[in-house]
Amino acid sequence: MTIQDFAKQRPGLFWSTKNYDSLSEGTIVEAVLNWGNWDDVQGLFKILGIKKTAEIFRRQIARPRTNYDPKITNYFTLYFNRYA
Repeated sequence: MTIQDFAKQRPGLFWSTKNYDSLSEGTIVEAVLNWGNWDDVQGLFKILGIKKTAEIFRRQIARPRTNYDPKITNYFTLYFNRYA
């Protein structure tokens, strides 16, 4: 399964588009971590791996502006520091 197939199976997370093939890994990671449930997060880890997901997340939160909720940023910063 590709990351785009994963996104197609979760249209509620990607309500702004129907063109799932054009979604980047970063966009998918952001949507799943922000709005997905724990099963979605685990599915993301199975496809990308926890290290690659953590790398994408850390790159995103290093920017001056992010779309992550502050509680999500805090939780996954702690989570990835421990497990990735």
